[in-house]
Amino acid sequence: MSLSETLYFPLPPTGAGAVHQVTCFRYGTEGARPKAYLQAGLHADEFPGMLALHVLRPMLERAAERGLITGEILILPQANPLGLTQHPNGFLYGRHEAETGENFNRAYPDLTEKLGDLSGLGQDAAENVALIREAMGKALAAMKPRKALTALRHRLMSLAHDADLVLDLHADNQALPHIYTGTALWPDAADIAAEIDARAILLAEVSGGNPFDEALSGPWWALARAHPEAAIPPACLAATLELGSNDDVDMELARDQAAALYRILERRGLIAGEPRALPALQAQATQLTAMSQVKAPVLGLVAYRRRLGDSVRAGEVVAEIVDPLGETVEVLAETDGLLFARHSQPYAWRGKVIGKIAGSEVLETRKGALLTD
Repeated sequence: MSLSETLYFPLPPTGAGAVHQVTCFRYGTEGARPKAYLQAGLHADEFPGMLALHVLRPMLERAAERGLITGEILILPQANPLGLTQHPNGFLYGRHEAETGENFNRAYPDLTEKLGDLSGLGQDAAENVALIREAMGKALAAMKPRKALTALRHRLMSLAHDADLVLDLHADNQALPHIYTGTALWPDAADIAAEIDARAILLAEVSGGNPFDEALSGPWWALARAHPEAAIPPACLAATLELGSNDDVDMELARDQAAALYRILERRGLIAGEPRALPALQAQATQLTAMSQVKAPVLGLVAYRRRLGDSVRAGEVVAEIVDPLGETVEVLAETDGLLFARHSQPYAWRGKVIGKIAGSEVLETRKGALLTD
């Protein structure tokens, strides 16, 4: 019989003295393979994933009762208890920590240089994976974070570092479903993109800032490069799934998303069963350096001329920035592609990202940190 249990992990007090805890639901047997880790709400004001995992949980409980869970599945519907407390003036602000201003999805520990002696690596990929995962666990155990934010990052990494599959559920201001993952993980992640109906698939080896998913998957290809004599596969498929718009909290949609996540777990051998035929992939994978961040050149109201899902050509007008006291300035697309995200607040200042276009041609402007902070 498969097991299910609830785990609680207290965090150190915040600067204000508040104490929070991370809540994790485990399905299956600890240490069983494969292992999957799914979390939502790392950006605490991105809500659809929280509801999707809430709906997924009873599905997993029923599977556990029937003995269908063959691996280990960790579910964190609200991975960031710190961000959930930040609601001054009646509005939740969950992307950055109020005390430090740091993005909750940046600055995760880089384990690549902390693994100690790896002289035992050889030509057996399975043995290498086990050795590296053990070294990762030891490196994390040696860290003693004292602040709430660093302890939160450390706890999430400790729970997920040895997972075969990591899905970090997010949402954008206004957006179609899309996915961020490592270049080395494509096309292995194609089933995930198809199941969530992704309309943009964005690949990068290094996106900048060491976000959660990349902190887990990136060490594997970094180690493969550093040890070309050894067989080191990309043993952690980690991806950020943007499920749509922040405010799309809808029970019917959540049921569809939970069902898609369940099928992903079935298809990847964590749950016994036969998932339905894989949906058709709705987008081609492109490099994150080919994704255009549409930025406002001036201050003013944003009047969009293109809708989500519209195909645009370079030079076409995406939006107008209207200064109610002065002029109107057109914002032009810098690349051909699909407009898959817009900002929900139609007011901008110079440099504010008001849209994202998934293109196919690498852009000279896309260097350094590739994600919106």
